[in-house]
Amino acid sequence: MSIGTIKSYPENPRVAKAKIAAAYSGVSVDVQAFDLQKDRDEAFYAKFPMGKIPAFEGSEVNLFEASAIAYYAALQKENNPILGANNVEKALIMQWILFAENEINTNLGQWVYPLLGYYPYMKPNVDAGIEKVKRAMDALNKVLLTKTYLVGEDITFADIAVVTSLVLGYKLVFDKTFRSQYKNVNRYFNTCINKPQFKEALGEIALCETALKYTPPKKEKKEKKEEPKKAAAAPAEEAPKPAPKPKSALDLLPKSSFVLDEWKRMYSNNDTDVAMKWFWENFDNEGWSIWRVDYRYNDELTLVFMSNNLIGGFFARLERARKYAFGSMLVTGTNNNNAISGYFIIRGQEVPYEIYDAADYPSYKFEKVEPAQYAEKKDEIEKYMAWEVEGFADGKIFK
Repeated sequence: MSIGTIKSYPENPRVAKAKIAAAYSGVSVDVQAFDLQKDRDEAFYAKFPMGKIPAFEGSEVNLFEASAIAYYAALQKENNPILGANNVEKALIMQWILFAENEINTNLGQWVYPLLGYYPYMKPNVDAGIEKVKRAMDALNKVLLTKTYLVGEDITFADIAVVTSLVLGYKLVFDKTFRSQYKNVNRYFNTCINKPQFKEALGEIALCETALKYTPPKKEKKEKKEEPKKAAAAPAEEAPKPAPKPKSALDLLPKSSFVLDEWKRMYSNNDTDVAMKWFWENFDNEGWSIWRVDYRYNDELTLVFMSNNLIGGFFARLERARKYAFGSMLVTGTNNNNAISGYFIIRGQEVPYEIYDAADYPSYKFEKVEPAQYAEKKDEIEKYMAWEVEGFADGKIFK
């Protein structure tokens, strides 16, 4: 008996989650191919306001989250054992559902979707996704050392959620070298996908041989066209040369009384207290702005020297901004427990193209310090410029 129809693209593992849950409940779900670009109309949005797939349409309810759809399928059997036999098991199942969504699906997508061309490829973001997936796999590997299944002694909804979340990785990027680190997870994954209910929904899964890699788009070669030779013209008066175009939009800003090169010399050649006194006396808050900068993934940092190298890599990609910015970025803390933060002085009132175009810019949070906050932030800014922040471990200056 079918409980409704799921609209989605073909071979979506998130649809398989619902099909497996339905099979364990003695029911079925129909699947309808759906093209988001062509098929998403006003009627679809009326039923599914997020406009996402998979989307489930049933006689009782319309649902638009894959886990909710699968959970509804599991509820079709009264006292279904895959939903837990007691409150403890039910809570553990919910834990692994959220783990699958937050620790596997999100991070695996951050790794794989740019490689498939769904999102722009930004190496720092992809690398961060890879590290987060590894952390999730490490956790699973430890849990499964003494367990066949995640909750209890048989398949539950926890296994359905986690295994279907891992399918994309095992098919596209978990090659033999990667898999060798997670033998317990491999055993568990293979045990589950060979169950009849899983196999019916997922089909045969060929494990990844060669991990998907990023391939930069090829630049089109422009054909050189030979222009016909023009007859020699009589000498004429030389026309005046047009004024050179500015290399940056920042060059078009009104002239500022604060000269960055003077500040750089003052900072480099004097004690910080002397330099900062000059800074506050000469800073032009209409022509320049101050920004607090924090690394977004501090919980993933390991060794201090590696964190400092991360700052160096970011600075190296800001070469075009050297005329327009000055920054002090520090590593605070100790190995395996550190953070990256600092302050930037930037021409204009917005983060310019010369900075946000850097590949790893999205890994940093830039928060503007308004002039009304200068008195409050003055001491903190001076400590960052002097490298006297509590817990200071290392740092770099962008100048």
